[in-house]
Amino acid sequence: MTITNGAGRPLLPLLPMQGHTHGKRSAVTCHLKCADACFHPVPNESGNEYFRDIVSTAFTRRTLLLGAAAGAAAVVIAGNGPAQPASAASGLAFGVTPPTPADVDDMVVPEGFSWNPILRWGDPLFSRADSFDPNAQTAAKQARQFGYNNDYLDIIRRANGREALLVANHEYTNENIMFPPAATEAQAEEQRRVAMAAHGMSVVELSRTAAGKPWKYRVGGRLNRRITMSTPFKLTGPAAGSQLVKTVADPAGRTVLGTLGNCAGGTTPWGTVLSGEENFNGYFRSPGTSAADKRYGLADRETSRKWETIEPRFDSRNPGYANEVNRFGWIVEVDPEEPNEPPVKHTALGRFKHEGANVIVGSTGHVAAYMGDDERFDYLYKFVSHDTYQEGTSRTVRKHNKTLLTRGSLYVARFSGDSPAVEIDGTGTLPADGAFDGTGTWVPLVVDGVSQVAGFTAAEALVNVRLAADTVGATKMDRAEDVEPNPHTGAVYVACTNNTDRGKPGKEGATESNPRVNNRHGHIIELVEDGNDATSTTFQWRILLVAGDPAAADTYFAGFDKSKVSPISCPDNVAFDSQGNLWISTDGAPGTLNQCDALFKVPLDGPERGHVEQFLSVPREAETSGPVIHDEESMVYVAVQHPGEDGAWGAQHSYFPDYVAPGTLAGGKWGGPRPSIVQVWKP
Repeated sequence: MTITNGAGRPLLPLLPMQGHTHGKRSAVTCHLKCADACFHPVPNESGNEYFRDIVSTAFTRRTLLLGAAAGAAAVVIAGNGPAQPASAASGLAFGVTPPTPADVDDMVVPEGFSWNPILRWGDPLFSRADSFDPNAQTAAKQARQFGYNNDYLDIIRRANGREALLVANHEYTNENIMFPPAATEAQAEEQRRVAMAAHGMSVVELSRTAAGKPWKYRVGGRLNRRITMSTPFKLTGPAAGSQLVKTVADPAGRTVLGTLGNCAGGTTPWGTVLSGEENFNGYFRSPGTSAADKRYGLADRETSRKWETIEPRFDSRNPGYANEVNRFGWIVEVDPEEPNEPPVKHTALGRFKHEGANVIVGSTGHVAAYMGDDERFDYLYKFVSHDTYQEGTSRTVRKHNKTLLTRGSLYVARFSGDSPAVEIDGTGTLPADGAFDGTGTWVPLVVDGVSQVAGFTAAEALVNVRLAADTVGATKMDRAEDVEPNPHTGAVYVACTNNTDRGKPGKEGATESNPRVNNRHGHIIELVEDGNDATSTTFQWRILLVAGDPAAADTYFAGFDKSKVSPISCPDNVAFDSQGNLWISTDGAPGTLNQCDALFKVPLDGPERGHVEQFLSVPREAETSGPVIHDEESMVYVAVQHPGEDGAWGAQHSYFPDYVAPGTLAGGKWGGPRPSIVQVWKP
């Protein structure tokens, strides 16, 4: 089989695919990204009701069947401004790309579009003397290069349209394809330090000749920045300075070195970037005996990266470092305009496996940040600020707005299905899309620095928020990952990636709201705050999509004709274009649909509501992350993460993005996989 890449060059011969596990990720990803979470018991053993149990009381006979009403009437959700007209569904025009087989090592974009990488792992940010050489990487050099496994992404454009700041997360590292086998223990230790330096975040200046043209990055840009495991972070909020976050190296409990596991994020209305620390537990060796240790998946076992062998803080058993793990699992805020300003970790937003956080300004001027805990049967959260947002870009105004996430109220979602039951008559016809499936309540955990949970101080409720949320009876979800409000309507979209534990012995089976046992494909929930007020403590919800092969009876696309949609599985990150259309990137389609992960557009109103269309697909074994949609320029950006993840140093599975001969290193190009930020545009 011969295929070509986006530049029309023949690709190298393909190697056999390795088996995927858990219906989503490869075994390599599970080991390196989430510390084999799928192989361990679900940390949440509380007796709270499952989401599916709640809604089944209202929809005991509703089923998702092939032949759901096509083009069903859609209700446009009012929000922060007038509803968008049906023509808003147009947005970026493109020819739909077909699914790409999972063994294709190619970036596939629509006809008439081109692509190239803006930044790749190892590209020098401060001096060309730090050029990439995978055979001679050092920790010092990596700390001055673009990091590994870019996830969240934003391209923050200047008013002139010719300059921008790129901000990206670096979630984790794939050591199996990054390094040759270590010949000595000293070399193995240096590789661990290189991997440590490859975590964190990057801020990079971009420039181009005109709006709508492709970008190039600036080596040595004034605002270029690498945030690594040695970068000091300031702790804010009620848990800062508490006994729970103090260590022998930081007796004040207010300064943390580094950030890790940075998954998705969000850009605030005041121009800062939020980043979610997700699978932090896999980096720490802990006693594993306390309720908190067990609830957060911490255990007394060697970690996959063995950082505990080079820095004592990663072993909670070491004297003075019992609390180091409590200093990770937060929402991080970085001001890309202030390279010398310490980034912060906001304890007011709670500590859990944050996929990310996304902020919207409510009608009262208070801001709400929506967050998902990416664990099977864990929870959905909202933070509401105490103070209100100020318009403007002056230094004084920005300084005020950068305090909004330090003080406020943290809530956890409790869903109910108390709307009138919907019956179907056996014809397989669903009710017209637009009716809400149920209601819900935001249950307070901490309000203005005061705990609302019996038996917990504010600091305890925030550091161990999973335990606090268990106590108040929060609703268990199917891995709520990215949670984003639509800036055009205020409606909130919750990407539930999957839950392969559903229906296993001892666990509830499928219902209409969680429509499968062994839920491999996931679904998306649409949530609307009562009164369209981001500070509301009650909401309504409905299912927008039930993902998977459209030919399967258990899929649903907001009532749209299933024969006309693209197959989609494992929704992960979401974004919106200038017209209010939803864009969905996936993480897991190779293991569920045997196709490469991809990026999809979904209109949310009018007759096209629910019409899933594939825009692009990423190379073999890669994840589609961090979508940014600048449709008014016909430009789309994605972070291509862990291409060829199941390979090995001497047997790589991907040669993205350079596609040169294996092992070749010339002109900055390398014959091996490099996670990259990719731009797609119409020449």
